[in-house]
Amino acid sequence: MAILDIFKKGLEKTKGGFVAKVESLLLGKKQIDKGLLDELEEILISADVGVKTTTALIKRIEEKVQRRELDDPAKLIAYLKGEIRDIFSRVDSRLDIESSKPFVILVIGVNGAGKTTTIGKLAHRYKKEGKEVLLAAGDTFRAAAIEQLEAWGSRVGADVIRQKPGADPSAVAFDAVSAAKQRGTDVLIIDTAGRLHTKVNLMEELKKVKRVIGNVLPVAPHETLLVLDATNGQNAVSQARLFNEGIGVSGLIITKLDGTAKGGIVIGIVDEFKIPIRMAGMGEGMDDLIDFNASEFVDALFAKE
Repeated sequence: MAILDIFKKGLEKTKGGFVAKVESLLLGKKQIDKGLLDELEEILISADVGVKTTTALIKRIEEKVQRRELDDPAKLIAYLKGEIRDIFSRVDSRLDIESSKPFVILVIGVNGAGKTTTIGKLAHRYKKEGKEVLLAAGDTFRAAAIEQLEAWGSRVGADVIRQKPGADPSAVAFDAVSAAKQRGTDVLIIDTAGRLHTKVNLMEELKKVKRVIGNVLPVAPHETLLVLDATNGQNAVSQARLFNEGIGVSGLIITKLDGTAKGGIVIGIVDEFKIPIRMAGMGEGMDDLIDFNASEFVDALFAKE
């Protein structure tokens, strides 16, 4: 199935909670007035586009209306589509794992976002591409996380570097990067803890893990991926801010994008933090983690039935 078709199918709920409401609002309207813009603002915020991004969009529309560059409600959908496309185009880029060997990916995110499952799907993808993949069980806080990662490793055919529950995560990272260098591994994917209720300690722990990785392999980790659950709405925005400020995020993976009417959240996150979305989870299957294509995403969101 083409990516556009995957997005069309997966974004049905978001389209119904966002674009369909905008289309209904504009139906039969002859002019763009304050009442219409107030309603449009409410729709955008309810779709979790975010207050900051929504306010900026409404302001730009008002300026266009005042300059008489936008006076037809029927053209408002096309204008919105163009603005959203622009937001994504500023940071749209794919994950390139060919720049280093081993290519080290540090995966972060709160518990429950689908982090370990996402790592398993990433490993599956790279193994299918013929890459040698190594996994590191850096979430030593939860014994279940180590077992879950080992289950994924067994399933996709990737070795897992682990220590006992409660071990220092940076020690696991050290062992994993050292092993990846020694073995000539193509991709090393490191899992981490996500116990947000102790967020200060968690951020310090993650900073230490990053330092240790960099000491063993300069410039690594080459990618720090934050996994966000699209169904979390504005909580996902808070998580993006927290992790980005805490240790820096180079890319996003959005899970469960097909299971929410709040898919507009990705627009606000990209606009506010200028972090590219690398991949999106569009289902439960092993192959349902797809490269995020901003153009296809926007086209699918605004596609006519």
